[in-house]
Amino acid sequence: MAKVRTSPLGIVNTQFYTFGSPNEGLRLESGQNFGPITVAYQTYGQLNSAHSNAILICHALTGDSHTAGIHAEDGRLGWWEIMVGPGKAFDTNRYYIICSNVLGGCKGTTGPASINPDTGKPYALAFPIITIEDMVRVQKKLVEHLGIDSLLAVVGGSMGGMQALAWCQLYPESVRSALPIATSPSLTAQGIAWNEIGRRAIMADQNWNSGNYYEPGQPRPENGLAVARMLGHITYLSEESMEYKFGRQLRQKDDYSFSFNIDFEVESYLQYQGEIFNRRFDANSYLYITRAMDYYDMARGKRSLTEAFANTNAAYLFISFSSDWLYPSYQSELMSRAARDAGRYVEYINITAPNGHDSFLLESEHQAPVISTFLEKVFKG
Repeated sequence: MAKVRTSPLGIVNTQFYTFGSPNEGLRLESGQNFGPITVAYQTYGQLNSAHSNAILICHALTGDSHTAGIHAEDGRLGWWEIMVGPGKAFDTNRYYIICSNVLGGCKGTTGPASINPDTGKPYALAFPIITIEDMVRVQKKLVEHLGIDSLLAVVGGSMGGMQALAWCQLYPESVRSALPIATSPSLTAQGIAWNEIGRRAIMADQNWNSGNYYEPGQPRPENGLAVARMLGHITYLSEESMEYKFGRQLRQKDDYSFSFNIDFEVESYLQYQGEIFNRRFDANSYLYITRAMDYYDMARGKRSLTEAFANTNAAYLFISFSSDWLYPSYQSELMSRAARDAGRYVEYINITAPNGHDSFLLESEHQAPVISTFLEKVFKG
């Protein structure tokens, strides 16, 4: 029997906004003019008469615009259902919540799988290399389209946190506060390395075909994308959570198979993660978005991270998690000190949670009240 999904927000429809014309619309960090660009987005709650209660939520690497509610097309719940809705941390009775799929994505916003107007075929690798800043510039176009000059807050976990930081840098007069969660001002060498291994797994797949796999009936690089997802998913978990969930449990058997078939529960789990990821994500988008993460560096062109924060006006709430080894707590501590040294208002909390990097998606008991209190302060001004 199919599981019945419920949400206080009910059914939510994805909306679309298109701007620009061919070879125009947005000046990318690379120097290329690119357009047209379509943005897929969802909104929750109501914009007040002063247009002062808008909050932009930025999604992580494999996320999309469907933050909360029941998706009108496929019935799935939003990826941050525990945090967005009436009476929740991002209270839709009080705030107007916006979330859009990022540039380069594969959930409605222009990306490698979108049709290139010059050729009538998918862009594939003709899609330009993009950056976190490019994603934010597209979001700014959307926010302006919605009639909003200033955001109460920009929020995001992981790559979403990088977008929140970039908003503060690019549009300091348009952001009252920022909530970078489980993120960093730039990837470490190890973080870049994980991304590169994932990309190489995709590009080594014989069906990748230099990114040209979109013809009907043509096989897609499913094996490569599945491996990239398996690898990435391991980095989102902690050793403690993996031991608790799986340990050395065998998969429906009493002894080893003495083969390379699946023996352990953790192997089965990772295979399942790879399979379902192939149903919802595009391999080329994975390449482009991870590269954008590699390139982001808040202090690039600055003498220090403190100088980078000095050029922003927002109040900050930084949140990290004790078991997150992909974006460890020291990175949020570093940003907190730099922002304080720059004279910004800063709050910081490191939450004890066992689920590694994924804690920002799963933990609400401690995260939600801290966020609610911070937003209330900023909203009342």
